[in-house]
Amino acid sequence: MHVRRLELVDFRSYPHIVVEFEAGCSVLVGPNGVGKTNLIEALHYVSTLDSHRVAVDAPLVRAGAASAVVRAEMLHDGRSLLVELGIEPGRANRARLNGSPARRPRDVLGALRMVLFAPEDLALVRGDPAERRRYLDDLLVARQPRYAGVRADYDRVLKQRNALLRTAYLARKVGAGARDLSTLDVWDTHLAQHGAELMAARLELCAALGPHVAKAYDAVAAGKGAAAVAYRPCVEGGPDRAALTQALAAALAESRQSEVDRGVTLVGPHRDDVTLTLGELPARGYASHGESWSFALALRLAAYELLRADGVEPVLALDDVFAELDAGRRDRLAELVGGAAQLLVTCAVPADVPTRLGGVRYDVSDGEVRFAG
Repeated sequence: MHVRRLELVDFRSYPHIVVEFEAGCSVLVGPNGVGKTNLIEALHYVSTLDSHRVAVDAPLVRAGAASAVVRAEMLHDGRSLLVELGIEPGRANRARLNGSPARRPRDVLGALRMVLFAPEDLALVRGDPAERRRYLDDLLVARQPRYAGVRADYDRVLKQRNALLRTAYLARKVGAGARDLSTLDVWDTHLAQHGAELMAARLELCAALGPHVAKAYDAVAAGKGAAAVAYRPCVEGGPDRAALTQALAAALAESRQSEVDRGVTLVGPHRDDVTLTLGELPARGYASHGESWSFALALRLAAYELLRADGVEPVLALDDVFAELDAGRRDRLAELVGGAAQLLVTCAVPADVPTRLGGVRYDVSDGEVRFAG
């Protein structure tokens, strides 16, 4: 799979631009702030319906514009796929696949498989559990788009359950008396079912990821430490879905009073963590800057290898990565990614990118992307 054409209308800094790509390595070169990352972000949005830089869509629309459009054409096994996304902050986004309207935006997931490594990925190692949960869930959807529905169903139930708990909590705070919480039993059932499905999938994914993470870290860090990844659900019983459902239902019943007292759901996959370890120590808090970079890279490279093993070669993007690495890590990373079907690299100066990657170059300036050979 590779991206053949990207067109942006009022996306980030671009009023309108079209970029034609080829398979192999493409290096986007330009000073900071000229829009290199915006191009990568647009492709990542097509792949995940999410930005790796911001939590809401409003910053994706160029200042002064009401909406933005992203069109990406992919080529896979000789077949062309065209995805068009209309981004309208405050309203539901629109999606089209090969010219036909999609019933839901998430119906285009899977058209572009992409793995992106960016400076923000240090948060996978050093940040909150939500960053690591998002990493797992995005990879789940990339491998099996149906999990976008599982995530959406769980989030919907969690939102409704939290709203009920919050309403009762606030009523007590102002002396309005107790609220009827009998419907919590219904939401508990739904939360246990959808939550167990998500937990089981995360457990299976981490088991599959583990060897790839260890191998990638060993390659990037030149054998300095053993990396491991594990998902820690709030209940036992996985990955058997029926056992997880029962265990999660029991945990919800046990925590009912605490949840009523605090007005929020305290049990479920939205509160789980993914532990990253180097040797016997947790990476968070103990890993050096270089080790953290290597671990974050290993997580992305592991995702890339796992997707490749599924039979579809994903697009690999490295956004301003080489400038953050020492010479040894640069060369080892270049060796690892040099065989990608399509590799997109951004950098401020060409010297940041190891010469062994070769490929073609695009010069990026304010509002322009020029093929430089």
